[in-house]
Amino acid sequence: MIRALASAALAVALTVPFAPADEPKPLVVPARRQVVEMVPVTATDPATGVARVVYQSTKQAVAVKATIDPAKTAIVVCDMWDDHWCKRAAERCAELAKSAEPVLKACRAAGMTIVHCPSDTMAFYKDSPARKRAQDAPKVDPPKAKDLPNPPLPIDDADGGCDDEKPAKPFKAWTRQHAAITIDEKLDYVTDSGAEVYNVLKQKGIDTLIVMGVHTNMCVLNRSFAIKQMVKWGVTTYLVRDLTDAMYNPKMKPFVTHARGTDLVIEHIEAHWCPTIVSKSLPGGK
Repeated sequence: MIRALASAALAVALTVPFAPADEPKPLVVPARRQVVEMVPVTATDPATGVARVVYQSTKQAVAVKATIDPAKTAIVVCDMWDDHWCKRAAERCAELAKSAEPVLKACRAAGMTIVHCPSDTMAFYKDSPARKRAQDAPKVDPPKAKDLPNPPLPIDDADGGCDDEKPAKPFKAWTRQHAAITIDEKLDYVTDSGAEVYNVLKQKGIDTLIVMGVHTNMCVLNRSFAIKQMVKWGVTTYLVRDLTDAMYNPKMKPFVTHARGTDLVIEHIEAHWCPTIVSKSLPGGK
């Protein structure tokens, strides 16, 4: 009887998939969204004295939880260039690159896929194994993009958003990704194509995308490999809100500081596009 039970237990054990001890475990990290509500307010017409109810839009930050499986997660590093025509923007990007490097290194070690997306610099990477790896990912037709609302930004960046004292005329100042960010040629990917990023996601069974980089109101939202397009394709997406920066000039509406302008864009993304997280919630973050 004992021998029969032992044989049965062994048979069951052999049918159960073995999970390696070092297999990456899902991370449950705090995230933030903005909930937009229409609140009724009574307004009195000063000319007639007639009161009526009008609705005003309000936003409220709401804490949510994000479950991130490292094996099914990719990080897109958006346009973290080596230089920029706006000098203050270049300086802030350099600092962000230094802060992003240890996070990317730790996330890579934890099993996440790192995709470097420095737009308009692919010629620099033409012989890079990481570039060829992105090009060689099997092509997959993305789904039909969701038709989502696209509310206007809360800041005016019509002047280009540069907060230099004497802004230069825009020109292509960048040639590569900032050197402070390491590209692991054996593991990483380099591309500036949303289609290629989607190919990589499908090739590796990735369903979650984390975006960091610049600029929040421009490339981070609008590049084909970044937030709007990926959300429209149904990819679960998060922005790392402390590893981004906006192109905003405080001389433009709503006439707030550069930092506050960046925060307003982040809140806009949280309200209309995707939740945000902070780098300290990720491996390597402080």
